Amino acid sequence: MDSLFAKADAIQPLSKKKKAKFDRKQGKKTATRSKNASTKAGPSSDRTLASVTPNTSLPRSLRPTSPPPGNVHKSAHIKDLKLRTQLDRQATHAARVKTLLQDAELLLTEDVGIIRAENEMEKTWRVSQDEIVRGAGQEAAMGRREWKLDGGPYRSRYTRNGRHLAIVGNTGHVATFDWQTGAIHAELQLQETCRDITFLQDHSYFAVAQKKYVFIYDRNGVELHRLKSHIEPTRLEFLPYHWLLASVGNPGYLKYQDTSTGALVAEHRTKAGACRTMTQNRHNAVIHLGHQNGTVSLWTPNLPHPAVQLLAHLGPVVGLSVDPSTGGRYMASSGADGTVKIWDCRNWKGAVREWTTRGGSAELEWSAKGALAVATGGSVNVYTKPSIQTSFSAKAAPPLYLTHPIPHRPLTSVRFCPFQDILTVGHNAGLSSLLVPGSGEPNMDSSEADPFEDKKRRQEREVKGLLDKIQPDMISLDPDFVGSLAPPTKLTTAVNDKHEIPFARLPRLERLRIEGKADETEPDAGVNVEGADGDDDPGKRKSKEERERRKMRGKGKSLKRYLRKQRKNVIDPTAVAIRAKLEKQREERRIAKAIEKGEMEPKKPSALDRFRRA
Repeated sequence: MDSLFAKADAIQPLSKKKKAKFDRKQGKKTATRSKNASTKAGPSSDRTLASVTPNTSLPRSLRPTSPPPGNVHKSAHIKDLKLRTQLDRQATHAARVKTLLQDAELLLTEDVGIIRAENEMEKTWRVSQDEIVRGAGQEAAMGRREWKLDGGPYRSRYTRNGRHLAIVGNTGHVATFDWQTGAIHAELQLQETCRDITFLQDHSYFAVAQKKYVFIYDRNGVELHRLKSHIEPTRLEFLPYHWLLASVGNPGYLKYQDTSTGALVAEHRTKAGACRTMTQNRHNAVIHLGHQNGTVSLWTPNLPHPAVQLLAHLGPVVGLSVDPSTGGRYMASSGADGTVKIWDCRNWKGAVREWTTRGGSAELEWSAKGALAVATGGSVNVYTKPSIQTSFSAKAAPPLYLTHPIPHRPLTSVRFCPFQDILTVGHNAGLSSLLVPGSGEPNMDSSEADPFEDKKRRQEREVKGLLDKIQPDMISLDPDFVGSLAPPTKLTTAVNDKHEIPFARLPRLERLRIEGKADETEPDAGVNVEGADGDDDPGKRKSKEERERRKMRGKGKSLKRYLRKQRKNVIDPTAVAIRAKLEKQREERRIAKAIEKGEMEPKKPSALDRFRRA
């Protein structure tokens, strides 16, 4: 140890006390150091810090001033100085974040655990849950549990930090508790059919899809709200960054409820009957619905029709899940015929991979690290990347990672616990928690979801979430459009390069020319077409008369005349404003021509012109 300190230059003799020396020229005392004192000037007198600092450095992202990135897009074409500066600042910040993202890996000290086979003869799916429990640590082994409950089948839902669990039985048994400590928050016997449950912003509130309406309860199980607009709900989803509660039910309506204001934001009619499959894409907050006719539709609050609709299966869709590890790039779907398909959400040209499972319909769920759990029949199978995301023409199942038999049919829900290697399966006899090594995210972001937060921290995060709430209109398939400029349009609405006119008010020939449908080779109707020898061609003259006759077709009908008479007495504010604007422009052109000819003198500007109304 002494040699290490000596090598680090940490042990130095103590400097003697400064001696005061009288300067006769300036008439004051000056402090001088002894010869043994160090002559090196440093920012601190700590020898250990001075010896360590030259050999260490902070990551660039943690320094007070990080270097500006290069190749930053500049908005030089923006004339407004304030807007241009703001856009340049945003572009610089985005480029700095991308450049310094690799520095964050230094802080990720935890690693992902996984089961690896020693040789080709060994298979990971042969490892049972008892062997995993014996090989895991004491804290990790606590995740392997069996809850035997009456009133099933059960569905479950975790909070975002993975600390609290909510369960609901088909007969009305509802409970929320801390699964690590076993502390029960609320337990209800609603004595009616309950189909789904979900937490809201945290474990303080949860929503239950009951027989007729959606009910919201607090942490103690007290009923707070009854959402009568959500009729016969079957599935619930909560969008945490938008504070929206989405529900779909037997009537076939998708509804968005703002839990911060209580307003019904949107209501979409799916036109596909009852829906019993719903999930969300955590990357862009798009809702995925699976219908009874085999189609999968993607919905946003700002569109009355589905953003994407595809025929995924030949029968009803019973399971949907989106991979959060790839930014919502892949989606898994399962049908009632037992077929599981993996889709690429970037092109939708076809299934990336497809295979058939035993036991009929399957429940699906992706983990934070890309492990896919498929619960079908009497067993739960887990598949891992990259085999499930690589294209494979044959309809063969990918290599199996883990499997576990569960005799209690049916298996109604599959949920991975955030930041834990735990898979919770809901079935007819209660719930079963399985250990799946390598499925959970080992490094957590305390600003997003903190499993160890206290009451004060939770309240601060709730207030910050309300202040940073994203508007529903900003939900889109491509979330990168937020903060970017709209691309310049390729359509021009300028007639003769004079002034802008809306596209709908352009002449028909101009609209056809913009759309690229105009026939430029057709001769003008107002020009006489003559032969080479100067004589009129009767065939061409006949075609000209036919074109004139075709142009006037339908304009002399009695209905057209009646509508023209009716429109004479209609005062349209838009038409009146346009006529006034055209009249004003006509008057300005007349005055400008008169000034050019010398008939009028230009009006001299006055300081009072600023108070004149436009």
